[in-house]
Amino acid sequence: MLNIHEAKTHLSRYLEQVEKGDVILICRRNQPIAEIRAVLPTRQEPRPIGLAAGDFEVTDGFFEPLPDDLLAGFNAKTCT
Repeated sequence: MLNIHEAKTHLSRYLEQVEKGDVILICRRNQPIAEIRAVLPTRQEPRPIGLAAGDFEVTDGFFEPLPDDLLAGFNAKTCT
C-alpha cells in the first residue's frame, strides 16, 4: 500500500514492479482508492474456433420453440 505522494515520487520504480506482475494499491489517508496493475497483452491472432468441442452436447430439444409463458417473459414491457 502506498500513499499518493509516495506513488507520485517514485512512479517509475513502481511501474517496474507492475511490469513484473505486482499490483500496487494507492491510498489516501489510509483508505484504498485505486490499484495499478499490468494491462493484459492483446491477442495478435484470432481466437481459434472450437476450443470447447467435446465438452458438452447440444441436444435436439435446444432447437425446439420456447413455451409461450417463457416467451411472454422476454417480451414483457415492465419488470414485476
